[in-house]
Order: sequence, then C-alpha cells, then structure tokens
Amino acid sequence: MIDVKHLSKSFGDHLVLNDISEHIYPGDKVVIIGPSGSGKSTFLRSLNLLEEPSAGTITFDGVNITDPSTDINAVRRKMGMVFQHFNLFPNMTILRNITLAPVRTGLMTQAEAESTAMQLLRRVGLEEKANAYPSQLSGGQKQRIAIVRALAMNPKVMLFDEPTSALDPEMVGEVLSVMKELAADGMTMVVVTHEMGFAREVGSRILFMDQGQILEQGDPEAVFGHPQNPRLRDFLSKVL
Repeated sequence: MIDVKHLSKSFGDHLVLNDISEHIYPGDKVVIIGPSGSGKSTFLRSLNLLEEPSAGTITFDGVNITDPSTDINAVRRKMGMVFQHFNLFPNMTILRNITLAPVRTGLMTQAEAESTAMQLLRRVGLEEKANAYPSQLSGGQKQRIAIVRALAMNPKVMLFDEPTSALDPEMVGEVLSVMKELAADGMTMVVVTHEMGFAREVGSRILFMDQGQILEQGDPEAVFGHPQNPRLRDFLSKVL
C-alpha cells in the first residue's frame, strides 16, 4: 500500500531521516518505536507529505505522491491522520467536526455524513456527545473523536502520531482500546507510540528507529523478546 524508497529529510544541516526504504502492506499494523528525536514522527508525517522529503520517493496505492503533479489533497482523503493534539474545531459541535470533511469534499451528502458519524460515535461509546462542543469533553474523549473524524473519510490507512502522549495516564486506555478494535477489524495502521504494551499486543511489525534510520524490525516477539541491535537492547532496558 505504501512504498518508501531512499527517503531522506534534512532541516538545514540536520539530517533527520537517512535513506529509509520501507514497505507497508494492506492490513499491516506497523508500530514505530524509538527514543525521542529519532525521526519517528518525521517519518510518519512524510507518508502523507505533511513533511516534504529532501530526497526519495513515496508511493501510496500506486500513486507517486512525491511527484509535484500529484494532487496530494486527493490522496490525503484516503489516509486518516491522528495527531498528539486533537485539533478539533472548538466552535463546532462534535457532529459538525466529524461531518465537515466528508461533506466539503463531496464524499457524502450531509445526511449520509451524519448517519456515518452517529454509527462511528456509537462504536466508540460517545453517541451522547454528538451535540456537545470539544471544551465539554475530556482529553480521552477528544482523542476518540479525532479518530472518528479520520474514520469518517473511510480511509485506506490510518496514521497515528503518538496519539496518547498528551493524555492523562487514566485516559490512555480508552484511546488504545479504540485503536485495538480498529486493528482487529483489519485496518492498515502505522503508529508512532511510546506505549510498549500496545506495540507488543497489536503490532504485526515493529520498527525501531534511532538517528534517522530503521535499525531493526520484526514481529513483536522477535523485537521485544530477542533484540539483536545493541541500541535496541539499551532502549528496551530503559522502557520495559
């Protein structure tokens, strides 16, 4: 589904991503771990061109999105993105937050978007919040709404950039449970997270990044149970 070839990214003289080549297949649950500043979020944000690569190509669903002639906004409609912070429109109800994009892009009529939104809200246990405003919700509820908003566009892949890092610890579980359900339903997911339990339980493949490179990857049992790279062993000794 996503094919990354020789991806590099620099900010000035600082090389953040160093010649990364990677494939993400339909149904993959790729979880990216590593220390802060290792390039994890930059790599994730490059997959839908929120970060412009300095070199390399990224192909999504057969389309070279790094080609300047590609309509990146049309491609992004198929790629759901959930950030650390919820980015909900504070002056709109939850229902309006969710239906805005599907209606604006012509994906659905208002009635279809509202029906879809209510189905998704039921799925995450927040149906009663449809007419509330973001300021009336807890952090965990806002992040579940942010996930619903992305799902309302019926994406082919979901990208999560540390979706629980801004939450109080007691709210982390309610967001992770929604993500686990998505994974169980077969959604293709790429997740940057510090939640090692989630990575071990849900990931079909774990990527360990440091200094802008993928130093090791494999299934959770291999990465967590039998790490080969010394830097990965050192990292895991501090976080597990």
